[in-house]
Amino acid sequence: MELKKSPKADLENKKGLFLEIGLVISLLVMIGAFAWNQKEKVVEILDLGTVEVEEEIIEITRQDQKSPEPVKKTISVMSDIINVVKNDTKITTDITFDDFSEDAVVVAEAKVSEERVEDDAPFLIAEEMPKFMGGDLMAFRNWVQERLRYPTIAAENGISGRVTLTFVIEKDGSLTNIQVLQSPDRSLSDEAVRVLESSPKWTPGKQRSTPVRVKYTLPVEFRIQN
Repeated sequence: MELKKSPKADLENKKGLFLEIGLVISLLVMIGAFAWNQKEKVVEILDLGTVEVEEEIIEITRQDQKSPEPVKKTISVMSDIINVVKNDTKITTDITFDDFSEDAVVVAEAKVSEERVEDDAPFLIAEEMPKFMGGDLMAFRNWVQERLRYPTIAAENGISGRVTLTFVIEKDGSLTNIQVLQSPDRSLSDEAVRVLESSPKWTPGKQRSTPVRVKYTLPVEFRIQN
């Protein structure tokens, strides 16, 4: 059995009518919304401005510094100690001038004794130079070279060279004040000093026929013979 719709029950024929009614209602709602008078709300704004505070200005007062009081110095005048003597006042004294007579004054003559300062510094060159066994310094050097014994330590280490010494021939001919001026090794200088200390006495030097001290400088050679 086929069902048939009633033309009155078919709503699609009235679709356009419903659309127009909806548009009209929407338009009326919008017009009513714009025509609505909104009540104005009054908002009270509190005045939060700055509050003026009265400040009391206190003046700063400085205490005036008192100027130091002047120190009063009292100068005592010693008028009771110093006696002022006038020009016409005679001064008396118990001292007589008899003690200062010419006979009473005795002048003692001071005797100045001339002290003879003897200069004992050694001569470098004297009128008569010292003699060693009748010879000069070269004879003494040869005597020293013949008596040198080469130190073992220096020989093992191959040490050689010249030792320079100074010494003084005293007034009695003895040899003193030995000093080492230059040496390549301590062992060599010790050997040279040993030989000089064994020196016999010299004939002393003379200056104006008077024995004097004479200073010499002597080089001593140490050579290793191959």
